Amino acid sequence: MNSRTRFLFVLLGMYLILDLYTYFGLRSLFVDRQSRLIFSGIYIASSLFFFFSFYKVFEVVQTGSIFSNSSANIYLGLFFTAFVGKLFFVVLMLLQDVGRFFFGVGNSIYQAISDGESEGSFLPKRRQFLTLAASGLAAIPFVGMLYGITKGKYAYTVEKVKLGFPDLPKAFEGFKIVQISDIHSGSFDDAAGVAKGIELINAQQPDLLLFTGDLVNADKDEINPYIDLFKSTEAVYGKYCVLGNHDYYGAPNDARADNDYWRDFYSKYEAMDFRLMLNEHQYIEKDGERICLLGVENWGEPPFPQIGDLDKALKGVAEDDFCVLMSHDPTHWEYKVLPNRKKIHLTLSGHTHGMQFGINLPGLKWSPVQYRYKRWMGLYEEAKQYLYINRGFGFLAFPGRVGMLPEVTVIELARA
Repeated sequence: MNSRTRFLFVLLGMYLILDLYTYFGLRSLFVDRQSRLIFSGIYIASSLFFFFSFYKVFEVVQTGSIFSNSSANIYLGLFFTAFVGKLFFVVLMLLQDVGRFFFGVGNSIYQAISDGESEGSFLPKRRQFLTLAASGLAAIPFVGMLYGITKGKYAYTVEKVKLGFPDLPKAFEGFKIVQISDIHSGSFDDAAGVAKGIELINAQQPDLLLFTGDLVNADKDEINPYIDLFKSTEAVYGKYCVLGNHDYYGAPNDARADNDYWRDFYSKYEAMDFRLMLNEHQYIEKDGERICLLGVENWGEPPFPQIGDLDKALKGVAEDDFCVLMSHDPTHWEYKVLPNRKKIHLTLSGHTHGMQFGINLPGLKWSPVQYRYKRWMGLYEEAKQYLYINRGFGFLAFPGRVGMLPEVTVIELARA
């Protein structure tokens, strides 16, 4: 039994405990026999469906292809939604039951002190109200995740950022860069939903369209049904992209030179009219002036690939060139970009997805991914250099987005 299988069995055991606890907790809300029977029938049927969802996930995991199977991702999302909803309910009920235990102890002491003469009780009889309250609170993440699965994953949003640089060439005042990241085409299950995102990209009228990696989940052919959609994106000065960590996962281990897999993969970028940049640079010229666009392969902390070579990409770049870098993993900025002798004015990354779950409100940004990545969403500035991390265009594993909606970033360059 491998580690993934053991983890799934542990997860199943946890879910079974949560399921039983939730059943008896909710059942206590029904008093008469008939209503309890109706509730039990509905609950058992829903539980069987969620166990079936787990079985479908387990079945696909054994093949190692869950990240390239959109139907398995749906089942995973449904199971995970039920798991989180019941976890919230059980935690709230446990807090209540622990409280009732201490109240019961206090009540026994109270009765002993009063020698049984008092008709009062130290134990408040509020279980039904507290159970209803726990149900209502647990419904919030449950409904939120259902929305994320059905609507949130294609609810594309536009984030607009204006950045000023004193050394920006004058011709590039107001130059508009549109960034997308983490397409993860193997997870898509609605071409019409993806088309809405494409329309939103074109509506921004980009001067330059940059895609910062993870075109697929685990296999190059996942993008095939969507090539024409992404080909329809437009940008005045071109469309450029880099590879992300997932773009390597379906490839054979041998070198890329003279390799049929990579030749075919590269041809898909060409079919979408994107120029794939592999540790290199390209000058974008406008009205006799230019900026330098750099693109590196993935570089991340282990176990992610460290193939990106910034020094190679910078070879031939002048010291005073204004530079924009595409680098999929934001950790590259801290470890390789900031320490580099050459100033990189703006780095564009993705990779984190905002974990597809969290809170993204003015003045309040939170996601569990922040405990893994120091820089995980939005704009960062250090040593007069900027990093922007896009939340991603697609989704991975959990087939939804809760609070962290898919993003199209519009960055307007200006002279400070």
